Amino acid sequence: MSIRAKKRFGQHFLKDENIAGKIVAALSSDSENVLEIGPGTGVLTKYLLENKKINFYVIEVDNESSEFLEKHYPQLKDKIIKSDFLKFKIETIFNKPFAIIGNFPYNISSQILFKVLEHRNNVTEVIGMFQKEVAQRIASKSGTKECGILSVLMQAFYNIEYLFTVDETVFSPPPKVKSAVIRLTRNNIQKLDCDEEKFLKVVKTAFNQRRKTLRNALKVFEIEKNISKNNIFDKRAEELSVNDFVKLTNLIGGKSEE
Repeated sequence: MSIRAKKRFGQHFLKDENIAGKIVAALSSDSENVLEIGPGTGVLTKYLLENKKINFYVIEVDNESSEFLEKHYPQLKDKIIKSDFLKFKIETIFNKPFAIIGNFPYNISSQILFKVLEHRNNVTEVIGMFQKEVAQRIASKSGTKECGILSVLMQAFYNIEYLFTVDETVFSPPPKVKSAVIRLTRNNIQKLDCDEEKFLKVVKTAFNQRRKTLRNALKVFEIEKNISKNNIFDKRAEELSVNDFVKLTNLIGGKSEE
């Protein structure tokens, strides 16, 4: 039984065994619960199944891929979740810390990370294949052109490592861009020293008008004149670190009372 890659699911099946092994090997040895997103033909799955110590599930939206996995990996019985990760309630399978791994569909990779953020206190680690430019953006530091919304939001709660670049030729069908694998490891910050909901809004608003200075980009917050004189408002979003955005959020008026 062969599987046809479907454009609507953003499928590009990894076919290089060496790279598959490297991705799985990047998973921390102390990960006890693991969720694989979009297993496809099971190229990562078979390496994960070799580790008998982990409590392992896969989530797959493509029925054809699910049937393939059921046939070729019978040990996955009752471990295949036939659902869309973005809509699935993770807490129904994991109510304790877990790791996420996968060759992520590029058309929803950013959305996957936004959902990771929602569950950040349970998601201890993410090992993921992304479009190279997206991976570089997530891992980029402040002060660079690549820095963006995901860079700041993910780095607020995770340490990011760019592991390696992956060539187009190792996929079927090959994508039109290079790919990369990155690792996100949960840091020790349980709560930011500001109103986290406002922090999210400030970061998104600042980067949505990234060519403007923060004084102009953040006008929607109706910042008091005496506060807007602060030098931080002369900068642009990409120039700020996570801590700078925390300070900015508090300046605007979102200091947590907890």
